Amino acid sequence: MFAAPVNRLIAELARLPGIGQRTAQRLAFHILSVSDEEALALAAAIREVKETVGQCEICFNLATEATCRICQDERREPATICVVEQPSDVIPIERSGEFHGRYHVLGGALSPIDGVDPEHLHIAELLERVSGNGVREVVIATNATTTGEATALFLADSLRERAPELAVTRLASGLPVGSDLEYADEITLGRALRGRQAL
Repeated sequence: MFAAPVNRLIAELARLPGIGQRTAQRLAFHILSVSDEEALALAAAIREVKETVGQCEICFNLATEATCRICQDERREPATICVVEQPSDVIPIERSGEFHGRYHVLGGALSPIDGVDPEHLHIAELLERVSGNGVREVVIATNATTTGEATALFLADSLRERAPELAVTRLASGLPVGSDLEYADEITLGRALRGRQAL
C-alpha cells in the first residue's frame, strides 16, 4: 500500500508489544512528519541502548557497566534480596521507597507449556547468592499470575532446601487502594481476607 521503506517501518513497529497495525501506521507517519533531527535522535537512542545496555553480572538487572547502580550502592541492605521476573519490575518497587535491599532478576517465569524451565531462568544464580553470603531474607515479588505463582512456589521450595534458615517471604496481595469491593474477583478478595491486619 505504501512505499517499501514505509511498509518495513510499519511492520517493525507492529512487532513491538502492545502495538497493533493501526498504531504502527500512526507511529510510522508521525516519524515521517517530524524533523530529521527528531527522527534520527530516536534512531540513535535505539542504537545506543542496544550497544551499551547489558545485564548486571550479579543481579541481572539492566546495567551499562559490569554491575548495575543498585548493586554498586553501598547503602543498600545486602542481607535482603527481592526477586522479580523482569528488569521493568524493579521500577515500581523502587518508586514505593519501601525496599532498601538488593534485587535478583529471573528473566521470566516458569512456564513448561512455553518451554521455560528452571534452567532457562537465573534461578541457579539466585541459589548461589543465598549460600553463605549473609543473606537473611528473600522477598519473592513475581507477578500474581499462574506462571508467577508457580515460580514463587518453586523458588520457595528451592530456597528452603538450599538454606533452611533463610526467611522466604512473598509480597502481600489484596485489594488496591481506591477500589470497590463489588468489582473485586474472588481470588483477590480471598487473599485480602487471609492477609487482614489489625487496625
